[in-house]
Amino acid sequence: MDKLAILIPAYNESQTIVKVVNDVLKVTENIPGSVVYVYDNNSKDNTAELAASAGAVVRHEYAQGKGAVIRRMFREIDAEAYIMIDADDTYPVQAIPDMYRKVVDKKVDMVVGDRLSSTYFEENTRPFHNTGNTLVRGLINTLFKTNIKDILTGYRAFSYQFVKTFPVLSRGFEIETEMSIHATEFKMLVENQVIEYRDRPEGSESKLDTYGDGLRVLKTVVNLYRIYHPFAFFGISAGIVSLVSLLLFAFRVFVPYYHTGRVDNMPTLVVTMILFSVAVTAFFAGAILNAIQSSNKRNFELNLINANEKIKKYSNE
Repeated sequence: MDKLAILIPAYNESQTIVKVVNDVLKVTENIPGSVVYVYDNNSKDNTAELAASAGAVVRHEYAQGKGAVIRRMFREIDAEAYIMIDADDTYPVQAIPDMYRKVVDKKVDMVVGDRLSSTYFEENTRPFHNTGNTLVRGLINTLFKTNIKDILTGYRAFSYQFVKTFPVLSRGFEIETEMSIHATEFKMLVENQVIEYRDRPEGSESKLDTYGDGLRVLKTVVNLYRIYHPFAFFGISAGIVSLVSLLLFAFRVFVPYYHTGRVDNMPTLVVTMILFSVAVTAFFAGAILNAIQSSNKRNFELNLINANEKIKKYSNE
């Protein structure tokens, strides 16, 4: 088992990968047992060769997407602590020792590299990214009652317990959102660490699709809210449908019936009954799924105990 595993997902990063690997190796010289892993995700340039020549352990993930890469890294690597950092040289490696110490000494499960509280809005030249980051942060912190300062950052530190109990569901850049919500929902210890941010060097292109990935992130937030808070999600849906049903019934069925004594809008009556049935079904579906989710959280605690036993076993060896 490694003491510290530096995880670098990479796709066509030949311009910056050598500098990032060299900087990471230098800053981790005083942390014995540190290993730098570069996971190449079907790069069309010589990213893998350059990373290997710089001293990284290079592995490959052939399923395209950052989520697929992280799934592979988390499955294959055992370490007491993990640092995930992008290969585009936008994050300062000087923060790695502090993030590592928070995981090892303070038993923090996830340390979030917070760009938004420092230089991100000045350095980032893509205005819609600024808006998107602010929107997603506000939405998640409101829905999930947390205080994570930077939801979409790719610079994070993890404990062994987090890595080995995190189910990777996303394939793309939504993975950071998934990590943040997972840690919050299962009451894992999360800390923010303010870091400096610098924009990509000239000639280095972002793989992030501002609109496409942005929509996928928002879809992921809604889907995870449905999964983790089913009673609230389906309860709100049931309430809205019930209100529509009652309003239709009152103004289109009951009021005319009160004046004429006849049901003149029979199709509307049928529609209101169907809508009310849908609302009742949604309510009970939410209640049942909420019970299942509570059971899943209990099972997670058992999985966490197993992960703790494994890390103790590794430490004793």
